Amino acid sequence: MAYVATRGGERAIEQAERLFRDDLGTITRERVEAVRNGLPYLIDRVMGEASLYEPDLAALALAQAGGDLYEAVLLLRAYRTTQPRLTVAEPVAQTDLFTVRRISAAFKDIPGGQILGPTLDYSHRLLQVGVLKGESYTPDPVIPAAEPAPAVQPSLATWQKAQGLIKDYPAETVAPDDIPDLTREPLLFPASRAHKLQSLARADTGGTLALGYSTMRGYGSVHPTVNELRLAEAPVRMRHPCGTIFSAGRVRVSQTEVISKARELELGFSATFGWNEVKVIAAATLDLASNQPNPHPASNEEFVLYHTEPVESSGFCIHFKLPHYVTFQSSLDALRRVKTDREEATARKIVAEAEDQSEEEEVAL
Repeated sequence: MAYVATRGGERAIEQAERLFRDDLGTITRERVEAVRNGLPYLIDRVMGEASLYEPDLAALALAQAGGDLYEAVLLLRAYRTTQPRLTVAEPVAQTDLFTVRRISAAFKDIPGGQILGPTLDYSHRLLQVGVLKGESYTPDPVIPAAEPAPAVQPSLATWQKAQGLIKDYPAETVAPDDIPDLTREPLLFPASRAHKLQSLARADTGGTLALGYSTMRGYGSVHPTVNELRLAEAPVRMRHPCGTIFSAGRVRVSQTEVISKARELELGFSATFGWNEVKVIAAATLDLASNQPNPHPASNEEFVLYHTEPVESSGFCIHFKLPHYVTFQSSLDALRRVKTDREEATARKIVAEAEDQSEEEEVAL
């Protein structure tokens, strides 16, 4: 499809969407289930950036968008706005997390021990090309440990505070009705820490990585060390109107603390829906960098939070594809006027120089 003039544009727009849908083909529940089961980490990323934890809806959004991540996030955010907010879940502490993976790059022997969990960090990156030839790839089975790891793990930061390694700030207690909600309130600057962490939690993974990577490489003043990284399942506990607290299930979450060695040990924190290690490490680095007196953009919270917002940034980029005929023609008219004025000025200069030369020749005679 090519762009068309305004006349007949409505029909062209309708056919353009039909052409896109035709490329995707029929979307069935089986197709959605295949996306959910085959791409769990992509599902996690969509849920995290959309601020809505629902794997089936995230898989549907990906299938409906043809794998366009930003379109899928937009679809899921739009759906979220149609749903009522029933209540606020009870707070979740680190010691409540059903921990699947927990590592520290700062300390070898940590309370509770290190749990590698599911990861490709230590494996060879080999493409299983035999699958394209009809072969099947079945991974080697997991060998159960002699003793299972504890379901919950202690907080490493709590141990560090007890050792006097990092400052122990008093815990804040906020009433449920006073908890700021970025999905319903605009982001204002200077941003509160709650708003900043919420914004980073649903920030674009690629944008967060780019800015976090810049400060990691030395453009900022923070070179982080992973203090603690967790992949876990967080319990969702709700309070019944009668006062009883009950469990509504568990959701997959990622959580990271990074530590700085610049002056004194300081922690940066990030958590998000789903399992997305790169996202939370980069976001925790940006959280830590935002406290540093450094002119680099990665240390400016307004620069970071605005430019890692996936829906607004992708929407602004995509809007440049829409017709800009009037504004562009206005710019062309201005360029033409400048060109005409320059040519006229040049012509006047040539005439003036010619007249001056003629007068000099007459004087010489």
